Amino acid sequence: MQRICVIGGSRYFGKLLVERLRAAGHQVTVINRGSTVPPAGVEHLVADRDDEASLVAALGARTFDVVVDQVCYTPVQAAIAARVFRGRARRYVMTSTIEVYDPATADLPLAVPGTPVRETAVDPASWRVRTDLPWHDDAYLETHYAEGKRQAEAVFTQDGGYAFVSVRSAHVLGGGALEFTGRLAHYVERVLGELPIAVHADPLPTVFVHHEELAALLHWAATGTDVTGPLNACSGDALDVHGLVDVIASRAGRTPAYETVDPGQDASPFSFDRHYVMSNARAGKAGFTFSRTRDWLPQAVDEALAAHGH
Repeated sequence: MQRICVIGGSRYFGKLLVERLRAAGHQVTVINRGSTVPPAGVEHLVADRDDEASLVAALGARTFDVVVDQVCYTPVQAAIAARVFRGRARRYVMTSTIEVYDPATADLPLAVPGTPVRETAVDPASWRVRTDLPWHDDAYLETHYAEGKRQAEAVFTQDGGYAFVSVRSAHVLGGGALEFTGRLAHYVERVLGELPIAVHADPLPTVFVHHEELAALLHWAATGTDVTGPLNACSGDALDVHGLVDVIASRAGRTPAYETVDPGQDASPFSFDRHYVMSNARAGKAGFTFSRTRDWLPQAVDEALAAHGH
């Protein structure tokens, strides 16, 4: 049994992670702002992670083997957590994102199409941290989401107060109505309504991960390995927007329609005009086995169709 603190963990794969940690016999504490009560048998601390004094007061004298941070979006939040948990935890796992590799949001090495991006493409040990930027502004944060994650990773990595892991998640699907981003639902609605789907002229593939597999990887990163540093989390095969929509159309018994956007214009979710495929080899070499998108996507689509009443 380990003492594990989960910051967030109120919905989707975070909630599933909490349930799995508790079922595995770990002593689990959830910290959130009080809007959602965790499952039975899980300790609940109410605190605002942005308020350092509130967080310290809620924690009291508690210490943990592992902290899993599901809701860290800025270097300011990371700096608060780094100070608060220094000396309270030996391991820290942060949920990050594939978007740290987005070349549209930073000066990054040119990715080679067809070659999955490895974790070394973004090195948090050397990434510059700017806590003086307006991270408290919601509009700024929304347009700088990827940079916020990069700098948050950098704060924890450069702090060095514990063994740190950043799990860079691919696009998460599955769970029907539980999938709160609405991206898969967008395609289901377009296909069922026989409405055109906006895509780039030559969309490039990207990678996905099932919400249950992401929960399993976070569980493993927290309790099943000593690996540190960034870890890409994605199924073992890439898919472009046409491949995704073909599965939806097949399960729904519809024929999809498309409209091509002009260069520079926004397209639908998961239609990319830039290289957006990660390698999961590092996690695989450390002992975690990923599934393939094509193995679980049909069921995920069926769940989304059912949530839409089809």
